[in-house]
Amino acid sequence: MPGTLTSPPLTAADRCDRCGAGARVRAVLPTGGELLFCGHHANEHADRLREMNATIVSEAEAAI
Repeated sequence: MPGTLTSPPLTAADRCDRCGAGARVRAVLPTGGELLFCGHHANEHADRLREMNATIVSEAEAAI
């Protein structure tokens, strides 16, 4: 039975790939890569990530 791939929850050690602030959003790209963003940079790049069909999970959604 195939397993489900999941990403671990974000921690204080996870940093934004753009500025180094604490990561609040994980964007998993269709190619398998992932990007971590602070809230500011997640908002800045949200439209392009959606165009790329990235799966976007925010810290708030993961806590639910």
